[in-house]
Amino acid sequence: MATTDTPSVADRTRHIAAGAPVVGAYFLKSGAVFVLGDEALLFVTGNAEPRRVVVHDGAILTAASDRERIVTGGDDGKVVAAKPDMTTTTIAVDPKHRWIDHVAIAPDGAVAWSAGRDAYVQSRSGGPHKLEAPSTVGGLAFAPKGRRLAIAHYNGVTLWFPNAPDAAPERLEWKGSHVGVIFSPDGRYLVTAMQEPALHGWRLTDGKHMRMSGYATKVQAMAWTADGKGLATSGAPQLVVWSFHGKDGPMGKEPRVLVPAEHQVSTVACHPQKDVIAAGYEDGLVLLVRATDGAEVLARRPAGSPVSALAWNAKGTAVAFGTEEGDAGIVDLA
Repeated sequence: MATTDTPSVADRTRHIAAGAPVVGAYFLKSGAVFVLGDEALLFVTGNAEPRRVVVHDGAILTAASDRERIVTGGDDGKVVAAKPDMTTTTIAVDPKHRWIDHVAIAPDGAVAWSAGRDAYVQSRSGGPHKLEAPSTVGGLAFAPKGRRLAIAHYNGVTLWFPNAPDAAPERLEWKGSHVGVIFSPDGRYLVTAMQEPALHGWRLTDGKHMRMSGYATKVQAMAWTADGKGLATSGAPQLVVWSFHGKDGPMGKEPRVLVPAEHQVSTVACHPQKDVIAAGYEDGLVLLVRATDGAEVLARRPAGSPVSALAWNAKGTAVAFGTEEGDAGIVDLA
C-alpha cells in the first residue's frame, strides 16, 4: 500500500476531463484514446486539446485495440473501427440491432464480435462467419496465432476455427458462468473469469483443469506480464499474480500477492517490456508495481472513484488511466 515514503510520479500527470465514465483506455501511434461510456472516443494527441469523436448512436459496451485501431461495439448494434487519424469505419451492423457485447482483434486484423448467443468473425479476406454458442457469449479471445477463437459462455468455452468450416468446434467444459476469457501468450493455456470470485483454466495440450480461487469479488481484469509467465488480476485487496512458469502452470502453486490495500484492485495493465504492473484500485489509487519484489511507485493518489481503465504505451514510457466518474490522465514516465 502506498505510504508517504512511496516514490511518486503523480505530479507528472496530464489531467483530462473525459466528460463521461471511462470504460477503456488505449494507445495508438498518435497518442492516447479514452473509450467513453456514452457514444464517443476521446483522442489525446501530443499537447493538443482532446478531440471527442462520436462512433455510436448510443452507449459503447465493449472495445479492443491492436495499437493500429480501436474496435468498439455498442448498444446500437454496430461494430466500428477507429484509426489514429480519427476516421471511423462501420465493420458490421447486427441485423436485429442487438447489443454488441464483446469484441476481439486477431493478430492478422480479423475482428470478432458477439450479440446474444451468436459469435461472428470478419476476416480481411471474407466473412463474416457465424457460430451460435450454447448460451449468451461471456467473452471472446483470439489465440496468439489468430486461427482459433475462444468463446466463453455458461458451463465452459467453445474453441472455433472460423476459417475452417469443416472443423467441428471443440468444447472445454466447467460448470458455471464464464464471463471473460484469455489465452496465454504461448498458446498453451486458456483462462476464464467466472461469475463467482474465481478463475478457471485449461492446459490445452491435454485439457487439464486449473482452479484459481480465493478472490474477494468477481475478477474484472486479467493481463499477462511482459514475459508471458505471469497472469495479473483484479478482484482482491491485493494485486494477485499467478505463475504460469513450467509445464503445470499455476497448478499446485500459490499466487504472488502484492501491495495489500484497504480497497479492491479494480483493473490491471502490464508493462510491454518490463516486469512491472499498473494496478488501479476502487478508491482511485494507481500504483506501478514491480512483480519480482512488490516495489511500488505512486502514479495517482486516491480520489474516490474506481479506476476503470489502464493502458501502457508501446514503449512503456507512459500510462493512461480513467475512472468511472470521468476523470482521466496520462502519466509521463520518460
